[in-house]
Amino acid sequence: MIRASWLPLLCALAGPVHAQAAATPAHASTAAVTLDPVTVTGVQPGPGLWKVSRGGHVLWVLGTLTPLPGHMQWRSAQVERVLAQSQELLDVPTATLKLDTSAAGKLLLLPSAYGARWNPDDATLQQLLPPEAYARWQALRSRYGVGGWGSAHWRPVVAALELYKALLARDGLTDSDDVAHAVEKLARRHGVKRMPVEYQVVVAHPHDADETMRETRSQDIACLRQTMDAAARDTDMLATRANAWSAGDVATLRSTAREAGGEACVVAAMNADFAWQLGMRDLPARIDAAWLDAARQALMRNAATFALLPMDRLLSPDGPLAQLEALGYAVQPPDGADP
Repeated sequence: MIRASWLPLLCALAGPVHAQAAATPAHASTAAVTLDPVTVTGVQPGPGLWKVSRGGHVLWVLGTLTPLPGHMQWRSAQVERVLAQSQELLDVPTATLKLDTSAAGKLLLLPSAYGARWNPDDATLQQLLPPEAYARWQALRSRYGVGGWGSAHWRPVVAALELYKALLARDGLTDSDDVAHAVEKLARRHGVKRMPVEYQVVVAHPHDADETMRETRSQDIACLRQTMDAAARDTDMLATRANAWSAGDVATLRSTAREAGGEACVVAAMNADFAWQLGMRDLPARIDAAWLDAARQALMRNAATFALLPMDRLLSPDGPLAQLEALGYAVQPPDGADP
């Protein structure tokens, strides 16, 4: 069985909140933090918790984010207090692949969303990109030291990925899942049961590799352009949002959500590639539905549940929390604003 996270989810990825703790902001007792234009350091509280409730049952949600400041230490007294009072922890939602035996051989012939680094037919980046875009790529790859064996034949999204990693290093950011791991460690310490949230994809008819490449190439090129635009700016939106998450500044996370969509296109492009190979362009919606179903069941069986959900899905106007609110659940954001 092959496992792939989504958005971050992963994909990017991948929430709710608990009763009495919400009255006290996560960072109420923490000294004010002055945000550096590049990255914050030291111990930071992160955002407060979202609270979803109905009939005396509460779901507390922590919105996760990547990348985050590389030299930040995350510590939230509110998270530990609420988690210790919860009966279950809902993990960040993921997709799991189950291969139909007859399809397994065909699937192995497809380029992996994360492993297909080179263009089909030995095409080069210079052949695929418009002259002005290729000139920009050459200048930026030289400036940031991006390259390596076979780089002339990289897919545009792979070039974007390598440039994206260079931008993270420039701004002192990391894309590790340290916060999710820390929450899981706290759950073990307090004896809280972990509940995986998975959407199982049964692969019966994987798409042809050539068809997948045709469908994703235009998105690959658009993503490389967006990443080059980010590299040309002095202040990276990813760093701005990483700082905001660290300091618990939900207002900034909410106000910059739209601009951040293009900035983090690498993960979205690769996830789309992965989904298209499986013939499932609505995979993000299906994963959202799996989380929504898990959250509703947890709300019925537990007095208190803690959950992790990627911040982009948490703040989305059509994301799982918005859907819960539409179903009649009370949803309260940590800053008291209308989500």
